[in-house]
Amino acid sequence: MPDATPDTRNNAAFELTYHLVLVTKWRRPALTSDMLSRFAEIAASTLGAWRCSLVESGGEADHVHLLFRSHPAMDLSKLVNNLKTVTSRLLRKEFPDDLAKFYWKPILWHGAYYVGSVGNASLDTVRRYVEEQGRDRWPAKRRARQQDRASRVVA
Repeated sequence: MPDATPDTRNNAAFELTYHLVLVTKWRRPALTSDMLSRFAEIAASTLGAWRCSLVESGGEADHVHLLFRSHPAMDLSKLVNNLKTVTSRLLRKEFPDDLAKFYWKPILWHGAYYVGSVGNASLDTVRRYVEEQGRDRWPAKRRARQQDRASRVVA
């Protein structure tokens, strides 16, 4: 996992860390733990192809978080769209039966996304937040709501 020291290229030193959140279409609880693990592998590979690096990945059944480092010449919106396309295509190919319960068309992600820059002061805080995604830390009331939503979708 990369540390918070500046990257260098040519005549520049920079620290660009982003927090990206992707949500499943219709916020369906479609992602399993195996899919989340595979998502992290695909994202790391895709980010590497863009000369970026994955710092942390986490998620729950209806959304994923990525914390990644980038370079100044990278077009953020094109990277995000490429990540959404590649991860959707590969996850749908590798987990067709799991996703068929929720989607009958070849889609996975909502059209919108959140991306924010992370400063040095809060990098550890955001890293812990991303690591905590998917752990059983929610109050029982929220878990019950999510389970109810999942059962209505499957039924």
